[in-house]
Amino acid sequence: MYRHINVGLIGTGNHGSRYLNHIINDLSNLFSLKGVCCKTSSKGQQLAQKFSTQFFPDFSELIAHPAIEAVISVTPPHLNKNIAKCCLAHGKKLLLEKPLSTDLAEAQYIVDSFKSANLELTIGQTLRFNPVIKTLKNEFSRIGTPYAFSATHRLEPSTIPWLEDPAQAGAGVIFHTAVHMFDALRYITGLEVKRVHASSFKIHNANLEDLFTAKIEMDNGFVGIVESSKITPARSARYEFTGSSGQLQGDQIHGFVQFVKGMNREDIFRSEPEPAILYMLHEWFLFLSGGGNNPVSAEDGLAAVKICDACRNSSLTQQWVAIL
Repeated sequence: MYRHINVGLIGTGNHGSRYLNHIINDLSNLFSLKGVCCKTSSKGQQLAQKFSTQFFPDFSELIAHPAIEAVISVTPPHLNKNIAKCCLAHGKKLLLEKPLSTDLAEAQYIVDSFKSANLELTIGQTLRFNPVIKTLKNEFSRIGTPYAFSATHRLEPSTIPWLEDPAQAGAGVIFHTAVHMFDALRYITGLEVKRVHASSFKIHNANLEDLFTAKIEMDNGFVGIVESSKITPARSARYEFTGSSGQLQGDQIHGFVQFVKGMNREDIFRSEPEPAILYMLHEWFLFLSGGGNNPVSAEDGLAAVKICDACRNSSLTQQWVAIL
């Protein structure tokens, strides 16, 4: 029988509120919320009163509190390094929302520091827990020898102010949207990205890229094209994998997976959207309790950042960039 894990939540914006909702409404048998921290004191105090927890105006106070065993951080990435350093100083386990960082050296520092301290670090690459992504992984061998792929993540223009601020966001859709796609490609195929040739564009966001495309070469000669954008009043996230035995395709937003051979199209999976964060939190609890593996390791988070960094560099130089 597992005991409750006492957690503190840093960040209660759009995405942080999803974590909060699941902890309170779906996983109260696993987690006890012992504190929240957000940049608006009035909001934080209201949340603390509503959920019978404590408000901390500064994340360092939340992390240092002896009642809190593990921390969930859902903040703009410019805060990640300091939050990670504070968790290291106090020996607190950390679930850090993606991207691990928008700076490769900083991401490497965080991963190395937690590894040296033998302290648990999980990265919030929540897309792995989408049932379409899981089905694509489970069915990937159906295509036979893999030849080529395409992947697109298309979202509406952002309405979140900090995503247009280079000082807070650090990057545009390459790090904040495509990072999910790169992790999903590694997870589904079991292959690594070897090199990239990318381009980026500013359509609605004057400061950071909101449209990005790239040619991708993975292990074993598996090649593809990707696109990530926040420019259209439509939403989709489609993957197509082509091999010697047919084509596997799916859309994680619209909830389907199909296998195509010749003119025949077989429905493998259909579902309404499901809460990926809920599934990840459950796996995180088992990991922290000693009953499971790390749902998304620090090394996996770092691998995705390396691909993003290479794409950013390639878009600036217009050259092929290898993943080191």
